[in-house]
Amino acid sequence: MRMNKVICGTGTVAAAVATALAGTAHAQAQQPAAFELQEIVVSARKRDENLNDVPVAISAFNAQEIESAGITRPQDFVALTPNMQMVQTQNQGTSFIVVRGISQARNSEPSVAVSIDGVLLANPSQFNQELFDIESIQVLKGPQGALYGRNAIGGAIIINTKRPTDILEGNLTVGYESGPGYKVRGALGGPIGSSDTWKFQLSGSYFDTDGHIRNPYLGEDADPFEDLSLRGRLIWEPNDRLTADFRASMSRVKTQALYFNITEDVNDTSLDVRVNNRGTNERDIDSVSLKLDYELGSGVTVTSVTAYDTLQEMLTGDQFNFLPVEESVLFAFFGADQAQHQWLDVEAFSQEIRFTSPSDQRLRWIGGAYVILTDRFISTGNVFDLSPFVPGWTVPEVKREPLPLFDPQFTYLSDSQDNTAWAVFGEVSYDVTDSVELSVALRYDEDTRKNTTETPEEFLPTPDASTGQVRKETWDEWQPKVTLRWKPNDDTMLYGGYSRGFRSGGFNQTGVGAANIAGVDDLFDAEVADTYEAGIKAQFLDRRLSTSFTAFYTDAEGTYFFVFDPNTSTQNLGNLGEVTFTGFELELQALVTDHLEVYARGGYTDSEIKKSDRDPNDVGNQAPLVSEYTINLGLNWRAPLPFGNGMEFFVRPDFRIIGDTYFYPDNFTVRDPVKLLDLRIGLGTDAWTLTAWGRNLTDEEYNSEWSPGPQFFPNPGYTNNFVFKAQPQVWGVDFTYRF
Repeated sequence: MRMNKVICGTGTVAAAVATALAGTAHAQAQQPAAFELQEIVVSARKRDENLNDVPVAISAFNAQEIESAGITRPQDFVALTPNMQMVQTQNQGTSFIVVRGISQARNSEPSVAVSIDGVLLANPSQFNQELFDIESIQVLKGPQGALYGRNAIGGAIIINTKRPTDILEGNLTVGYESGPGYKVRGALGGPIGSSDTWKFQLSGSYFDTDGHIRNPYLGEDADPFEDLSLRGRLIWEPNDRLTADFRASMSRVKTQALYFNITEDVNDTSLDVRVNNRGTNERDIDSVSLKLDYELGSGVTVTSVTAYDTLQEMLTGDQFNFLPVEESVLFAFFGADQAQHQWLDVEAFSQEIRFTSPSDQRLRWIGGAYVILTDRFISTGNVFDLSPFVPGWTVPEVKREPLPLFDPQFTYLSDSQDNTAWAVFGEVSYDVTDSVELSVALRYDEDTRKNTTETPEEFLPTPDASTGQVRKETWDEWQPKVTLRWKPNDDTMLYGGYSRGFRSGGFNQTGVGAANIAGVDDLFDAEVADTYEAGIKAQFLDRRLSTSFTAFYTDAEGTYFFVFDPNTSTQNLGNLGEVTFTGFELELQALVTDHLEVYARGGYTDSEIKKSDRDPNDVGNQAPLVSEYTINLGLNWRAPLPFGNGMEFFVRPDFRIIGDTYFYPDNFTVRDPVKLLDLRIGLGTDAWTLTAWGRNLTDEEYNSEWSPGPQFFPNPGYTNNFVFKAQPQVWGVDFTYRF
């Protein structure tokens, strides 16, 4: 029988499951358990350690848990992680990660650092990708800047893809979903020929669906989705001291974007999507990296990570108020409707080098340096909607050169950025006694950004701006982390500490400041968060029961808020001021019987705006995009069939609640709690698995995002607020064959 082996460390509701265990606890105490919840090795501190030995709040998913939970995209593991949400909106590259209240917004730096096979993602628009052939996922909560650098202000996500073994093996999955949609996934890896030094891993994923959110005006779904992703990995181990790991990947996405509704209330789900321009959203990502590990004398390892990434994303679609031309507010006021476009082109090169001491010494240390060079170009604009007058007209894909003014280009803004960021870092861990460890880490990050206005003169929104205008800004910060860990026995660990996180500032597009949006200027500043936390991880009943609890307090300066300006079709950030976040996570996972696992996880975050540079009336309100609580309850039951000759039957329901969620500093509207049920059921052996699955089985209707539009456009009395529909019920069937 295959058991679910993951232990998720960081927070969850324990009482209900503890009661369920009470009836079996005495019997289990009298004899050894047939199975244990196996321990997980994590790399949160850039060295391999047992999950329950690491003084960091971690939710960990190994390969068995990834398969059991059906994790195929980031939203899936985020949904299983307490005090964490992922807001999906607008287009494929726009998704916001919120961890313990530390949130993200369009065009901002991420709230978490994301590492794939030891390589940090260069751009937040890369994050929302298909997950396939994944070995493990680790979610670290709380500032991790001391080791993972700028933008790890809320935490870090570590994803490891499948590493080839010494034998040739692979798998193939085919599936159908209710879009209707189809998917094919596969992987093959092992040694190259008879070599014992070269190994390879090839994997790929193709998914195509018609979509699930209906647009009755066009008579089709608004969210069709097609993705082709490929990845190759080549590992060379000529001896015990050197390992070279080369990785290349690509992703091609085709979908639609910008199918918003306009309403005051975030809970209003009554409106159909009725855009008359279906638009496009095409995103291309290419990445290559080389990771070298070489063991020097005395067990010290030097690691070099070199990476190059490119991302291009085009989106076009309808414009405010996202209704057919004859119902458009722009047409009613100005006699002409509009559509919009955005082009993003990012190229990044990064290099990290670090030295790591052996793990079996009383004094352990890590030291290194990191640099990333980024070229970024973005253009946005509005064009007149010519669809009523030109048969077959589609929104033009405008990139670096605008169309002629008023023919049909109405507005156009473009900026290029040349960014250079570098850092030096180090960590020292010392076993004060056999049960007490003290860890001290420190990192210095400096991020210099040079923004050049590329907007042609005829499109400049203000006389203060000029084509070729250069704005330059540098943000830097020391990020310390101090942690004290005490292990009174092998099954219990208590820890506490302090950490600082830092997120770079940036530039809104030139001329945005002239729009007179409260708190928004052409530049937004950096954000710094100081966090104090304490926690406990423990195992009971011969390690059949695993629990953890973490409490935290964060004081953040410079928290972001977001405003969309339809006049310029720009997405703008402002700094709110000071916000505090107080909360906890409580988590429990238990092996009730040899065939039944149960889990409960919960998180609570109380955010409070202490100071607002946007509006003094915001003080005392909840921070934007923060959900007050999350609750996860679920089980995983596997049982051998008496006639199955090694066949198992399995059932896994996952139920979650996302608490009250605020979207803007004035707390104008709050989303009611959202309750979602997912289910997986199937049959399988070691060689094959047949799974029927469903997401949001109760077909809960809710909006994934609410964002404000300026209240003066086109007049003060008109509703300008945007909502984006969440995905409804989706179901499917998958068949996997392993060889």
